[in-house]
Amino acid sequence: MLNFLHFIVTFIVILSCLLLNPTLTAQAATGAMSTMVTERSRSAGYAYAVYEQRIIHSPDGIGKYYMGREIAKVMGYTGAGWLERPNREGEEQPSKVVNVLNLKPNDVVADIGAGTGYLSFRIAPLLTAGKVLAVDVQPEMLEIIELFKKEKNITNVEPVLANLSNPNLPSESIDLALMVDAYHELEYPQEVMQGIVKALKPGGRVVLVEYRGENPFIMIKGLHKMTQKQVRKEMQAVGLVWRETKNLLPQQHLMVFEKPDSSDLLTK
Repeated sequence: MLNFLHFIVTFIVILSCLLLNPTLTAQAATGAMSTMVTERSRSAGYAYAVYEQRIIHSPDGIGKYYMGREIAKVMGYTGAGWLERPNREGEEQPSKVVNVLNLKPNDVVADIGAGTGYLSFRIAPLLTAGKVLAVDVQPEMLEIIELFKKEKNITNVEPVLANLSNPNLPSESIDLALMVDAYHELEYPQEVMQGIVKALKPGGRVVLVEYRGENPFIMIKGLHKMTQKQVRKEMQAVGLVWRETKNLLPQQHLMVFEKPDSSDLLTK
């Protein structure tokens, strides 16, 4: 008799939970499927899904999806040699990237996902009264940057150790955030971009360089390319305004976004 009463009470409790929280019912119904929401954020008091995790996914990705896009696996520090390959200038023409940034001598530039500092050390000499913050989540990459700083005798490149969800940059401290073939690998793209937007001065810019996802003939793995439409959608989600796309590189988009200043917001 006691066992029967215990069963009845347990059944009522479970049924009440399911009725009061329909989400649990939906998750229980889809538990055997390959897709489920795993991470949520809160806005204006409401919880909403930001990422979803899929069991069946590309071998080049981490199975985590953001705004319909699977996040690519990170290239580890063991791939540092590829970043410094001698033919990189011929293949990607990164000098053109530096030339179109329109940098001022006193600018503070954050090179997000700096890796070995390939772009950081090409930007730094232009910032005679400014500096480059070389941001990366891999301590081994920052050690390489420190080594190059001594070899090149460049003092205005400062390594910054970030974490997966925070670039660790002070509020309104940077004029430009540059990401070259890095954004698509961010495990927490929304949180990182929110941190970058916070770190930008009013009117500050974000420049993203990504292999063109629209072009199937560019011989880069699919998850390591992005379409302009997808990038613009993800940047709009964190409050950045698209300004222009420069297709001056052989295989990559160069997309420019801006953080609105208070006067822009007041006029809208």
